[in-house]
Amino acid sequence: MNSTLLSTKAKVCSVPACISTLIATGKITTKVAEATSKDVDIAVDAAQKAFDTTWGLNVGGAGRAKMLGKLAQLMEEHQQELSALESLNNGKTFSWAMNADIPIAIETIRYYAGWADKIHGQVQETDEKKLTYSRHEPIGVVGQIIPWNFPLVMMTWKIGPALATGNCIVMKPSEFTPLTALRMCELIQEAGFPPGVFNLLTGYGSTVGAAIASHMKIEKIAFTGSTLVGRKVMEAAAKSNLKNVTLELGGKNANIICNDADLDQAVSWAVHGSYWNHGQACTAGSRIFVQSGIYDEFLAKFTEKSRALKVGDPFSPDSYQGPQVSKNQFDRIMGFIQSGKDQGATVVLGGDRNGTEGYFINPTIFTDTTPDMKIVQEEIFGPVGVVIKFEDEEDVVQQANDSVFGLAAAVFSQNITRALTIAHRLKAGTVWVNCVNQIHPNVPFGGFKQSGIGRELGEYALANYTAVKAVQVNLGYVM
Repeated sequence: MNSTLLSTKAKVCSVPACISTLIATGKITTKVAEATSKDVDIAVDAAQKAFDTTWGLNVGGAGRAKMLGKLAQLMEEHQQELSALESLNNGKTFSWAMNADIPIAIETIRYYAGWADKIHGQVQETDEKKLTYSRHEPIGVVGQIIPWNFPLVMMTWKIGPALATGNCIVMKPSEFTPLTALRMCELIQEAGFPPGVFNLLTGYGSTVGAAIASHMKIEKIAFTGSTLVGRKVMEAAAKSNLKNVTLELGGKNANIICNDADLDQAVSWAVHGSYWNHGQACTAGSRIFVQSGIYDEFLAKFTEKSRALKVGDPFSPDSYQGPQVSKNQFDRIMGFIQSGKDQGATVVLGGDRNGTEGYFINPTIFTDTTPDMKIVQEEIFGPVGVVIKFEDEEDVVQQANDSVFGLAAAVFSQNITRALTIAHRLKAGTVWVNCVNQIHPNVPFGGFKQSGIGRELGEYALANYTAVKAVQVNLGYVM
């Protein structure tokens, strides 16, 4: 792959030097072009031209719906290929990509195809001498920066509502995971989107990402990633042209398991919550609060089930957990594990590397933690969970809310009144009851506190990509 800027027609970038690695072994699998700030200018100009001539208000909702529907169909036809690319992208298992990531991505595009012809304003009654109405218009050229943990899913969360509402896009995927995004460019072209509507730039955050965030002709930016980088994106947006900003950031999510929970189900969901996608999920339930009456039994079963997980080749049918995405991420996770040991927590399981090649880490469980420990307070983004005992509802709500983050949480109890009472007191944008990590395109997703600004998915996401205009028509007033 030797091109990175695609305005539905491929163009070669100025510097051919961005490297993608096969993370299962650490060896290079391919090279893609590295974009620069000049390429961002080219992409923005292409997007603006398309918005002014062949997209935006020039194409009705039915036309946008048809193209998005066609894109979903093409993704479905290429599901195996996209799944394989996603496994190469970041080491997630092929089975998870095939059965979860790609279906969610397809469903998201199809969902927003259904919204494209339903974007509308309102008529506001004033008096009989005036007609007053509002329009929900596309913003124009929007910037989007997506992460490496769910590359294709995050791509569709961004482009679905943006394209449905008539915007043109300049997008940067993570430099670690460009493969599915590059393949999607070809499918977007095949689906019939005009040149310039979607533009992809592979490159680094410090160059391409910074240029997008500060570009004076980009009116809106959406970013998913760490809270640290989210602050920089917000600062750049404010210092340039005061862009509209949507941020989906980190989490340190509480998974609360009450005495009356279905224990076996709670254990199974907790394993999924901790280790899905190798723990590289912003919704990972890495703080597991277990009520004292079942703590010992839960810990024994949770440890046994975690130990049984197969860590290995992402293309092996029996692998549950593949490698971490990069050496930097591997080293970061191992640093957190070491800090837990140094601060006096007990390693019940794992805490070490799996094998000698690649970036594999064994599922890890800590106990005997204190609230001030790094492994309790900071987002690890790896296969590491801490199991914490609690006594009563007041105790666990206080502990769960003791975080700068507020992305997601879960409550397990067979008493629905108790579960909902706790859920309503948690400061989190999503709370699951008797399940974890359930995502649907029609359900809003986003965080409280330092976990982000705005909501993705559902009808809520459409507001991120529209500007509301009020029109007042004089029918009878005379000056």
